[in-house]
Amino acid sequence: MGKTPSIKDPDTYDALREKGMSKEKAARIANAQASDDMNPSEKGGAQPPYEDWTRDELYARAQEIGIDGRSDMTKDELISALRDR
Repeated sequence: MGKTPSIKDPDTYDALREKGMSKEKAARIANAQASDDMNPSEKGGAQPPYEDWTRDELYARAQEIGIDGRSDMTKDELISALRDR
């Protein structure tokens, strides 16, 4: 049996699930908002926006995180899939 991760902010998690978010994405956001070390509403990261990436770079990132169907996707479709993940 796999370990079930704990949700640190169940109210936020439930609200996000009701809006249609996946369990994984809702848990990540709820846990980030509950953490004093994180501020998910602020833009973070030093990476340029996906629009500035090449298709090959986007494909490699999609491969890293396991997005299905990536080989047939256009650059715009890869960007969309990465953002939805």
